[in-house]
Amino acid sequence: MSFIETIKEAGIVGAGGAGFPTYVKLNAKAEYFIINAAECEPLIETDKYLCRTFPARIIKTAEQIAEHLGASHCVIATKAKYKREIAALKEEIDRQKAKVEICEMRTFYPAGDEQVIVQEVTGRVVPERGLPLDVGCVVDNVGTVLSVADALEGKPVSEKYLSVTGAVKKTQMYHVPLGTSVLEILEHVGVTENPYAVIVGGPMMGKILKTKEEIRQAVVTKTTGNLLVLPKDHYLVKRTEIPRESMIHQAAAACIQCRMCTDMCPRFMLGHEVRPNMVMRNLWKASMLTDDGEFENAFGSAVNCCSCGVCEMFACPMGLSPRKMNEYAKTLLRERGINPQKNEHPEAREEIQYRKIPTERLIARLGLTPYVTHELPEEQELSVRECKILLSQHIGKPAVAVVKTGEQVEKGALVAHAAEGLSVNIHSGIGGTVKEVTEQYIIICGEEV
Repeated sequence: MSFIETIKEAGIVGAGGAGFPTYVKLNAKAEYFIINAAECEPLIETDKYLCRTFPARIIKTAEQIAEHLGASHCVIATKAKYKREIAALKEEIDRQKAKVEICEMRTFYPAGDEQVIVQEVTGRVVPERGLPLDVGCVVDNVGTVLSVADALEGKPVSEKYLSVTGAVKKTQMYHVPLGTSVLEILEHVGVTENPYAVIVGGPMMGKILKTKEEIRQAVVTKTTGNLLVLPKDHYLVKRTEIPRESMIHQAAAACIQCRMCTDMCPRFMLGHEVRPNMVMRNLWKASMLTDDGEFENAFGSAVNCCSCGVCEMFACPMGLSPRKMNEYAKTLLRERGINPQKNEHPEAREEIQYRKIPTERLIARLGLTPYVTHELPEEQELSVRECKILLSQHIGKPAVAVVKTGEQVEKGALVAHAAEGLSVNIHSGIGGTVKEVTEQYIIICGEEV
């Protein structure tokens, strides 16, 4: 079996959150192979844990992937403050005599954004709406690299490392089967607030679960890297309750056109044409613009927004929602069939080095300082009684179930195969009996049940 076929069979997707099938991304040639170990969002600890726990496997597999890509440069991009993790990686580089470099970045948000990382490591800028491959780079999360290591040893993706932080009795790293109930994890770690909400991912771009039913239904997927528990009345939760129409009225009434949303935008700093202040300025007349050319001039830059949240969560002095308005503008552009031209050769702006957002300041601005932790305890394994395995845990078509109700499956067994086109295989993280099969999920009861 070829390198790519092995990865495809194992069902590997981007572990950093995007969920793009790895067999597609790595089916390429590139000058740079860059490993993202920078922990893009605050209060996520998973990448750090993996780097200090599995440095030997990371370095070995990084070289294997780089060789497959024909990459002349293999670089691990991480934050300079991760001293312990960097020391562990460097020790393995020396021991294995590996041709792997470490790029030590400043502590800023969004250091883990792949386009930001490409510019930090190579000085090159990815084109608007382009891919790192457009400038000779392939970027993978460190968790993805470890999944490739597992695949090369014959082990598919069936479990997930994730950190649990925030309003909990003890922050913790977990290693759990895919399909593990989020509620079961929270019951194990102990929540200190009631009522509470859960952010799956990071505080800037994660998905917020606000109701008891949403939390009860949520399960761990291949892209789950962190659970952040917050009081339900926390600022980050309350912001999501503002209706879109109210945001539009607020933009028209309160936006002072200070340009901070644009000037602090990481994509704007990379030279991309993205100007949330202009979107905010023009929202009031969106329904009046009948000419597509005029509409594109007013809102076209919104298509280059990466939804990192800097504009509304850090930059805006009025507490408005430029990101949400960019997303709204994208919807309007799609409805009109408008596809603005791309800048294929952007150049980073001179001031880019002076507008990096310090993570500590961002944490303070978000009201998250009480939940800061510097290192999580060693991982815990959960004895899971039941797993609800989603058939769509990735970009592309959902996988197709290959098991039936009542069937016995072993841990690591294929339970759904990749659909035709862009899709990935799904494997079971536990052994047991198939309880239910639908077009959306498979429920497996553990052997002890």
